[in-house]
Amino acid sequence: MSAQDKKQEIIFGDPPNNKKVLSVAADCFQQDSNNYADTSGRSRLQLTVPGAVISSAKGLMRGHGTYLEGESLLSSLAGVVMQTNKLIRVKPVKSRYQGEIGDVIVGRIVDVQQKRWRVDINARVHSILQLTSVNLPGGELRRKSIEDEFMMREYLKEGDLVSAEIQQTFHDGALSLHTRSLKYGKLGQGILVRVFPHLVRKRKTHFHNLPFGASVILGCNGNIWISRLKGVDEQGTGGYVDDTELVPFVTREIIARTANCIKLLSRNSIPFMTQQ
Repeated sequence: MSAQDKKQEIIFGDPPNNKKVLSVAADCFQQDSNNYADTSGRSRLQLTVPGAVISSAKGLMRGHGTYLEGESLLSSLAGVVMQTNKLIRVKPVKSRYQGEIGDVIVGRIVDVQQKRWRVDINARVHSILQLTSVNLPGGELRRKSIEDEFMMREYLKEGDLVSAEIQQTFHDGALSLHTRSLKYGKLGQGILVRVFPHLVRKRKTHFHNLPFGASVILGCNGNIWISRLKGVDEQGTGGYVDDTELVPFVTREIIARTANCIKLLSRNSIPFMTQQ
């Protein structure tokens, strides 16, 4: 057996109903304390499919993605089995975005309501952007008035793209957003590329100015925004100044090539992150 075979071991189980479970044991998963540990002291990452038996042990608590059949705990999703003390759950390989406080997202306005906007961020339910949670044009700091409520469609309307940060989460899965920093706000001309959310890792910064002339916003929800580099006078507007300037052909070519590179990385399931 080669050194590579010793490092990673593939095990097929044969539980009842002739359904197979695939589990991969590898040394690289030792740092994840939520996974099972085998007798050799190594951590074991267990991949499961719907209907497969996870465990028949007694005293376990049923978590998300599992169900009971007799005395056995079965999986209802395709994903990774995670264990926290006695709680067993299945983390799906691919799923809708589940936001956390502090995540940077790129979303689209779908509705304008009283004192708030509803934003599609690729989650199970639409998120909420309150009027009190946005910057006024020019970054003016004051209390929002009835005139501001009448001008909500002047600020953001249906179909507009915005970058924002998650401020609060609710028990029903809804999220509250804010754009109080001038680096967030309405997005102008550019290309939106959608990838699977699990490919975008959370980092200290999600705003990147690439040296060849493109600006990229890596949204934790899987929406990646590519645009031209902004000037110093445009960075403090919050996006409220209409971006109607003709983008040069060379810049459009750079943006298109960057978008194609991102699509290629996504197609090969390569995560988007910077070395730190």
